[in-house]
Amino acid sequence: MAVAVEKLITSDILKPGRYLGNERLAVHKGWDTTEIHWVLTYPEVYEVGASNLGHIILYNILNAQPRQLCDRAYLPGKDLAAKLRETNTPLFAVESKRSLTEFDILGFSLSYELGATNILEMLDLAGIPLTWRERQKAGKAEGEFTNLQSQFPLIFAGGQTATSNPEPYADFFDFFALGDGEELLPEIGLVLSEGKQAGFSREHLLLDLAQIPGVYVPQFYDMAEDGSVHPRHPDVPKRILRRVATPIPAYSIGLVPYVETVHDRLTIEIRRGCTRGCRFCQPGMLTRPARDVEPDQVVEAIEQGMQATGYNEFSLLSLSCSDYLSLPAVGMEIKNRLKNENISLTLPSQRVDRFDENIANILGGTRQGGLTFAPEAGTQRMRDIVNKGLTNEELLRGVKTAWEQGWDKIKLYFMIGLPGETDVDVLGIAETVSWLQRECRGKGRKPLNFNLTISNFTPKPHTPFQWHSVSTTEFKRKQNLLRQEFRRMKGLKVNFTDVRISAMEDFVGRGDRSLGKVVRRAWELGAGMDSWYENLDQAFSAWASAIAQAGLDWKYRQVENGEWNLFHAQEQNISADTENTQFPTPVQTRLIASLNIPLPWDHIDTGIDKKWLQEDLQRALEAAIVPDCSFEGCSHCGVCGTDFGHNVVIESPAIPKFAGEFVPNKTKAQRLRVWFGKQGNMALISHLDLIRLFDRVVRRASLPIAFTGGFHPMPRISVATALALGATSSGEIVDFELTVPMEIDTFREQLAREMPTDIPIYNVEQIDLKTSAATQLLESAEYLITVAALAETTPIQWQDWIDTIKAKEELWYEQTTKSGKSQLINLRDRLFELELVETPNITAESMSSVIRYLGSYRQDGLVLRPEQILFMLQTVANVEFQLLHIHRNRLILGV
Repeated sequence: MAVAVEKLITSDILKPGRYLGNERLAVHKGWDTTEIHWVLTYPEVYEVGASNLGHIILYNILNAQPRQLCDRAYLPGKDLAAKLRETNTPLFAVESKRSLTEFDILGFSLSYELGATNILEMLDLAGIPLTWRERQKAGKAEGEFTNLQSQFPLIFAGGQTATSNPEPYADFFDFFALGDGEELLPEIGLVLSEGKQAGFSREHLLLDLAQIPGVYVPQFYDMAEDGSVHPRHPDVPKRILRRVATPIPAYSIGLVPYVETVHDRLTIEIRRGCTRGCRFCQPGMLTRPARDVEPDQVVEAIEQGMQATGYNEFSLLSLSCSDYLSLPAVGMEIKNRLKNENISLTLPSQRVDRFDENIANILGGTRQGGLTFAPEAGTQRMRDIVNKGLTNEELLRGVKTAWEQGWDKIKLYFMIGLPGETDVDVLGIAETVSWLQRECRGKGRKPLNFNLTISNFTPKPHTPFQWHSVSTTEFKRKQNLLRQEFRRMKGLKVNFTDVRISAMEDFVGRGDRSLGKVVRRAWELGAGMDSWYENLDQAFSAWASAIAQAGLDWKYRQVENGEWNLFHAQEQNISADTENTQFPTPVQTRLIASLNIPLPWDHIDTGIDKKWLQEDLQRALEAAIVPDCSFEGCSHCGVCGTDFGHNVVIESPAIPKFAGEFVPNKTKAQRLRVWFGKQGNMALISHLDLIRLFDRVVRRASLPIAFTGGFHPMPRISVATALALGATSSGEIVDFELTVPMEIDTFREQLAREMPTDIPIYNVEQIDLKTSAATQLLESAEYLITVAALAETTPIQWQDWIDTIKAKEELWYEQTTKSGKSQLINLRDRLFELELVETPNITAESMSSVIRYLGSYRQDGLVLRPEQILFMLQTVANVEFQLLHIHRNRLILGV
């Protein structure tokens, strides 16, 4: 029987704060005052999904629409998933705690070829049939439905993988949203609103949705024997257009989780799209044209976002941040404006040829972050083949600039298995790294260290290299070549991508609609979280078994054997007798024919002509470079025009004069001690998350906090002690040291305004600057604990047990020290007061009472914990007890 979700979100699961839905800037709209109810469902754990910029942007945009509500759901951890299944409780949206089946539409992010198994896991946990056919069949049952004339919501997917090749996943989704969603999703919402009011059937609704550019409804299309896809309904387009939108930075501000996330910072998009033309790069092909954001909009969004969120770090996001010409000017302007806030800037992987002192000056702060470059290949010939547009001189200049500006460790990305690659090119990776290390040496400096990631080339749809693959045997051989070379080198940390997962990504990513049964069977066999290393063996085994059971192992072997390797065919062609060039050789004929074979994704109109991709592949065979059309002439790829727009490149404003690095203000003019509580949902936020919360609250409240000195200055905020996860309190203490004296009432008002309602502020007092910190003055703590007896008891028995404990002088308890040694301690020495506050409350399972105790709570380890009160009770009563709840009434400080 299903139970209330709140009863499942308890302190015994990992990071229960993931599921609270009470983040700062979360949007809570009324269910009954809105017409269309969305859930953006991210098929990864909360820490990944809640910090995803696209997730945040679309959540904000949908909630900005009138009469539309957007909630969120994430892949639950294994512990909560087990609880949901044990209690038959369906997966829920985190804000409203409503079952996903109550909503009108669920939108999944599909950005990884093997990520669909997580989506199936979420659908199964929600009690939703996995395929559109099963949902359609179930929806024909009689009954009154409130969500778009069906028992189940509409299920759709968007994201890079969904846009590039939706066919392997076509069985599971009612429709796909292709390309940018900022304008597309509100249009979908309008159609749903009209259809809901008119009472349209499911098929009628989907047919209306199919008229929206960017919406692909697979059930209105059939797959031919060759894998190509064609309409089976006269009113749907033959090819579906990818949508393009202009980025709006203001929508990036939102959702400040209490739990630490993967990208625990404010992220602002500065440029969408990339026209560098790297021939292996799918995002670069799928996001054209390039669109710069106005520098003033970026600066305004960062300034407002940092104030609204309280983050101490922000990131500027683009496929190639260095191609945003205003980057140095924007970065310096923000650095100057936020000079006194101890703020750091981070950038994703960037173009090493554009890295200079201007960019180096804006990065980091007092916390200089890591630096990542992606040369991709180890020789100039290979970089020309992939159209990287990077010379050895530019590579050295960028790396040397970073080293001269203080970086001692740099991350480099390389790729093996690229078309046309020889062993000389593979070994060139090691030679290039060794050369960079030799060139970056100097007296008084550490040697330059590198973290290297060596990934395996995986062909992607809609790229010039979509016709090429490499055998897993060849990948393993090349990895071993590099391992031998790297053994002789120092100052390196090297990571290799597992060849099995690369082959599987290739197989699924370039697959057709027949792979739906493979995806489903892989999920049934336990595939999930496939991008996580610890699950890799299980995931690969599941996928391999699913492929074999579907009778498609012959097709997978084609990938494993690299049978799409066109460069191998080219080499055969060169060695053939080509004196009479008037007639194509047999190899040439096969090569041309293979390029013209219909592909499962040909019906997706990304704007790039397939013929241009074929021509660019030929240019790769000749190691010919295509210039970046954002800054040089048009490459005639076919994107620019009415449907997709044109490149928008904004010239950089002047770079402001550097106002200087952050200098921590260590002045201690006032010290305030604050007594606060931890109630409701905030009891499920950990101590480390609470400390991070105080840091952000102080920033949002603009309180003049003092900083520590040293290499990493920290705000002078000192929480007296940690509280157990799940415990509530009305007696916590935190100290603040300020650089400027404030009126106590003003401080309290500003602090309380930015705190969550479940962390009330009870009292604020000014204390002497020389007074010891609260954590050093702790003497004792008073608790109220709710204890259940797992046997029938009476109030008299409870009182007798309490009296017996109080009468004893010794109650010995064996505890294990941090070093692993056992020692006996007398708990009675640590117990000062003990009383029965509430007499037993009888339930079906147990009888519970509330006990108040005052016990030792010193930082030297003399602490009496609630669990030890249970031990005392069990010792005197010979009854088994269970600790139901802990509430800390107060902390008592010594003089």
